[in-house]
This record gives sequence, structure tokens and C-alpha cells, in this order.
Amino acid sequence: MKKEVLYRVFSHLPDLLTDRLTLRKLAVTDAQDMYEYASRSDVTRYLTWNPHPDKAYTREYLQYLGGRYAGGMFYDWAVVYEPDGKMVGTCGFTSFNCASDSAEVGYVLNPEYWGRGIAGEALGRVMAFGFEELKLHRIEAKFIRGNERSLHVMQRAGMTFEGYLRDGMLIKGSYVTVGIASILANEWRQRLAEQNSEDPVD
Repeated sequence: MKKEVLYRVFSHLPDLLTDRLTLRKLAVTDAQDMYEYASRSDVTRYLTWNPHPDKAYTREYLQYLGGRYAGGMFYDWAVVYEPDGKMVGTCGFTSFNCASDSAEVGYVLNPEYWGRGIAGEALGRVMAFGFEELKLHRIEAKFIRGNERSLHVMQRAGMTFEGYLRDGMLIKGSYVTVGIASILANEWRQRLAEQNSEDPVD
């Protein structure tokens, strides 16, 4: 995969749809919805960033992302839960290894919407985009040990747990052990074929 492809795709981020979700570009108007979860320590406990101190910080961050989108250098979608019309989190790619046709995905979700399968639904749609549109060979995701809830989301989406990287990252001044899971393009296609074969015929 060429870097030019990333610029072409992500400088004009397409909307992605599922049965319940719209995945779209983040906007400054999402400041209130984002601040609701980004300010919570229980949300950021297993993430690389600290809670947002106030809504002005969230607004400035979203303004900054506008420029990153324009340059094709930001790969996250806002996750809008359509039954409520609310932006409840983000999901997207955190990095690409163009030489190996691989990428890492990540997500965060408002705790008020945990337990509804939303993170998995968003992750599945982003992975489909990666394999279908970007022609990726491998997609992986990482989690800090202790956040097995996130691993379960990955596994339900079809990823295979590969193991832990002991003290694999320095986050917020401490070394943390990081778990990794992945799915390959052929595994994703097989999973999709199995799901389609199970769908009832009209």
C-alpha cells in the first residue's frame, strides 16, 4: 500500500454505516459528547492519554484534528449511535505500516454505552474498510493488560490473541504490559463467508 493512497482516502474521509451506527469525521460540534467520556478517569485508565481537563481543551483538540484530516494524517471516525443521535466514541486506525500492508486499530466508547455491542460493531466496519478498500493484509489491535474487556471486543470481531509484550510501552511514566490481537485478510474473508452462509434466505 502506498502512502499516497492514505492521503487520498483520509483527506476526504468517507462515512461508514452499520445497522445502528454512522461513522463520520469528527467535528468541533462533537465537543460536548466527546468531553462526557474523555474527561473520565475510568475511560482513560487503559489509554495512552490523560482525561481532558475541561470542555475548552476538547474543543481545541477537535479544531486541531480538522487540520490533521485535511492533510490526510488522521484516521479516526466519530461513532454516532443513531437511535440516540449521539456521538458516543471513536474508532479507526492508529497507524499504518505501508511496506507490510498492515495497520493498527483502536477505539474508545462512552461507558454509558458499554455492553451494547457498539464497539464491536464499529470495529467490524472499520476492519471491513481496511480489508476491502485499503487492501490490507493484516489488522492488529493492542490493549493494556488488565483491560480484558477490550480483548473480548477484539475476539468477538474475529481477532486472534497473540500474546503479551512485557513492559512493552512506557505510558504516563510507567512501563505497561501490552496485549496484541490480530486478524488476516484471508481470515476475515472466511469469517464473512461463514456469516453470509448463516443469513436466512428471503
